[in-house]
Amino acid sequence: MTSSNLNEKINPFEVALTQLEEASNILNLDKGMLQILSNPKRILTVSIPTKMDDGSIRVFTGFRSQHNDARGPCKGGIRYHPDVTIEEVKALSMWMTWKCAIANIPYGGGKGGIICNPKQMSENELERMTRRFAYLISDIIGPYKDIPAPDVYTGGKEMAWIMDTYSTLKGNYVQPEVITGKPIAIGGSLGRNEATGRGLAYTVREAAKKINIDMKQATIVVQGFGNAGQFASKLVEEQGAKTIAASDSQGAIINKDGIDVDALMKFKKETGTVAGFENAKSISNEELLETECTILIPAALENQITKNNADKIKTKIIAEAANGPTTPEADEILFKKDILVIPDVLANGGGVTVSYFEWLQNLRREYWTEEEVNNRLDTNITKSFFDVYDTHEKYNVDMRKAATLLAINRVVDAINIRGLWP
Repeated sequence: MTSSNLNEKINPFEVALTQLEEASNILNLDKGMLQILSNPKRILTVSIPTKMDDGSIRVFTGFRSQHNDARGPCKGGIRYHPDVTIEEVKALSMWMTWKCAIANIPYGGGKGGIICNPKQMSENELERMTRRFAYLISDIIGPYKDIPAPDVYTGGKEMAWIMDTYSTLKGNYVQPEVITGKPIAIGGSLGRNEATGRGLAYTVREAAKKINIDMKQATIVVQGFGNAGQFASKLVEEQGAKTIAASDSQGAIINKDGIDVDALMKFKKETGTVAGFENAKSISNEELLETECTILIPAALENQITKNNADKIKTKIIAEAANGPTTPEADEILFKKDILVIPDVLANGGGVTVSYFEWLQNLRREYWTEEEVNNRLDTNITKSFFDVYDTHEKYNVDMRKAATLLAINRVVDAINIRGLWP
């Protein structure tokens, strides 16, 4: 996050509410329905006492926000980060509601997080903290209630611990369907690891067709060379484009002649960072975001593109792998500049879509081939892109507003059909 962004101290939940209110005005949404959608159904805050390796006890704070379950059980990741806040988790749970509705999968939105620094904790400490958290939230999660998944600084290992803890608590019956993003050996889905990046690549492919971009002449800049950013850049490259700049939390690099993504992935795996990669020049995060390119992929944290730097962005497509990287004020500037923003709720919807596929496989106790998973993902996310793009043209609004309009209509329909009881 840039220093200017830090100084703004943007509240992500206020951003989410602003987006909701703007969409509701266009739809002339009933005030009561707006109130329902503005408030998470349930927010749980827990204290997580954890024994550290040195014998001391630390108490971590964890959250789980369940925004809406009108269309199905809540769905959303659990992140481990020192900057996790309840406002962030609330915002992310709302965006998950929209994301699931846009993908037209039978889920509502949820999100969780623990305030911690996993980079400063041992594996044993992380396991004890994770299992304690799973125990504390076990009453509100479940295959038909709320299905968590990995997020920032969590992965298959943490999901396995949660599944095991939950299954043991519920009677020693293995329930892989309680969580997604698991290792393959215990019910994970083939294709899940690269699903977010693959889904993003499919949306970029369709966006490029809409605005007549020759992908063989296209360049890519990726901010946040983690799992999603790596696979996104690699898979968009397969369409003919080349990556010219990349960054992570420790630095940013650029080579306008092109960066070998496979070599960069190997380098980062070995060193833990993209900084210092050979045949590339070091630049600042601010410079990276403002680098002229065809496709900009923000794959880091929230609020990276703001009113302070939006006018300096020089690209044709912004494909958001991260959640909430662009503020509402920035969206307005980008729309006026005729930059096509593929919003997070659409662009990174591949992850939750394949999570849905994993859940289905678990419920049915069956396994799909990677080809079947990828083909189903392509069909689903391409349809979602067309639905959002058509809404964008119908209302003459930016793609984020269009996505939100589409999602709200689907969620409101579900609420109205089900009714309020008692």
